[in-house]
Amino acid sequence: MRTRRTIQALVAVCCTLVLSAAAPAAADPGDPVGMSRLDPRPIPRLTDDRGRALTLRGWNVEDKTNRGEAALSAITEKHFRDLRAKGFNFARLLVFWDDLEPREGRYSAAYLRKIERILDWAEAYDIQVLIDAHQDVFGPAFGHRGVPEWATRTDGLPFTPHPDDWFAEYFEPAVQRAFTHLYEDEDLRRAQARMWRVLADRFEHHPAVLGYDLINEPMGELRAGEDLPTAARRIERDQLTPMYNRLADAVRSADGGNWIFVEPTPIVGEGLPTGLGRIEDPKVVYAPHFYNAAMEAGADYDPSAGWIESYEAAVTAYPQEQRIPVVVGEWGPLNNSLPNMARFYREALASLSRYSSGWAGYVWCYGGGYCAVDERGLFRTNKEQTAAPYAAAVAGRVVADTYDPGSVTYRLVYRAHGRHGATEISLPPSASGWRIALDGPAWADTRTVPAGRACTVRVPALPDARITVTVSPRTPR
Repeated sequence: MRTRRTIQALVAVCCTLVLSAAAPAAADPGDPVGMSRLDPRPIPRLTDDRGRALTLRGWNVEDKTNRGEAALSAITEKHFRDLRAKGFNFARLLVFWDDLEPREGRYSAAYLRKIERILDWAEAYDIQVLIDAHQDVFGPAFGHRGVPEWATRTDGLPFTPHPDDWFAEYFEPAVQRAFTHLYEDEDLRRAQARMWRVLADRFEHHPAVLGYDLINEPMGELRAGEDLPTAARRIERDQLTPMYNRLADAVRSADGGNWIFVEPTPIVGEGLPTGLGRIEDPKVVYAPHFYNAAMEAGADYDPSAGWIESYEAAVTAYPQEQRIPVVVGEWGPLNNSLPNMARFYREALASLSRYSSGWAGYVWCYGGGYCAVDERGLFRTNKEQTAAPYAAAVAGRVVADTYDPGSVTYRLVYRAHGRHGATEISLPPSASGWRIALDGPAWADTRTVPAGRACTVRVPALPDARITVTVSPRTPR
């Protein structure tokens, strides 16, 4: 089970301070469920190369089991076909340094070809991909995936596995020391930068690639007498910030156009603001994860605890200060069918829509646990709420962007910039189909979408016009 009881215990003392943080901005009074995004907002939107404001909705795609010749074999074309068929446009693809460079300086051409094949599938189904350099508990030296064994240095410190709470393994002395060496040893710094240059050089021009997530859920070493929140902010300030600047430079030496995604430590999930400093790159995205320790340990959602509110207040401070977009790289509880989980999904999606340019749920697979869908490809309980209408790209300045799950109605208001191309509205399959209404000098390539079909509707408009797009269910005949 992917539990985080260790974090829950270590930061419980901070909850009172967190809940007293400033509340997020109030939602639109005309939007009682709070699923609104009103511009201008203090956090910029992600944009494409034409300047259109993007919204990413999708899922993580992974193969953590297979290695070597079988690496990535669990990911198939079906993943991307099904993502698009449900109306999603985004995938966060997990790749592993230990597979890319199993021996120092020897990069696997076969692994790069497999990544390229996956990107080709994504392109075929119009899915944008974030390439994520993933690690769990540092890497294979500790029974997981990520940093190669040859780049793992522990100074002989002990490591004890925690099979019932794998996140606790991050706090084992050997794992913590391995992170310190990765951040501080000059030869490991160079090796990590070379790894990113290889990836960026190979995939710079691939049409499916949106950007690069430089490291998944980075952690570090606690000092004597240091509590976890203090350590997390120090690690983010003194080790992650310079690392991200080094790796951004490495990516830019090969790829000048795609976005660079940076993560805080996972401690942000407890509503603690990050200590990250400025990343000196013009195309940086803040990419926190959205996990609650109690829910990860199997608890139901507790609306009275104020976790979503405290998380939103904490997680928005850094991108507001730095003026960079937000995309949440992972989220979604393990036990999604508990009594309060329907409310959790409504309130979580409302919160994410207020400040982020999108998200990737965890994880697109076919079965139980964290899987988005079951073996038949049907959404598991409550996860159907993730499939809703949205503006995948807005050719203009967004004025209002709202979705009411009660009436299943989506409304976009924007000031068109004709030179940026057409606005695109993504619609998931619906039992009743969809009706598209326009107000203003704009056109749509269709005004109705039949039942059971996902569709992307293009809306060209005259420059400088105020356009309103309303999507609602078709009246059944």
